[in-house]
Amino acid sequence: MTLFEKIIAREIPADIVYEDDLVIAFNDINPKAPTHVLIIPKKPITRIAEAEPEDHQVLGHLLLKAREVAGELGLHEKGFRLVFNNGADAGETVPHLHLHILGGREMTWPPG
Repeated sequence: MTLFEKIIAREIPADIVYEDDLVIAFNDINPKAPTHVLIIPKKPITRIAEAEPEDHQVLGHLLLKAREVAGELGLHEKGFRLVFNNGADAGETVPHLHLHILGGREMTWPPG
């Protein structure tokens, strides 16, 4: 069971900012920006490269809820960044699909 599955099961505490039947969003414990929230599907999908066509509903829901959460956190006006990491070289540390919502400061390009 991954760290994120334990958060979903309430075996590990998290500062939850949004939850519904398909996704849960919580503050990152090691933030890389003033606002850094992770939004994850409750369905265990290892990473975006392993998502299947039948996952399209949950993936679309994940993106739309990320937009909604970013708005609730006051990030729409100045902007925010959404990041999926896929694999170790991309910085993935938990093998459960998750989308980073980053905001509250100017982002640089290229990232990383």
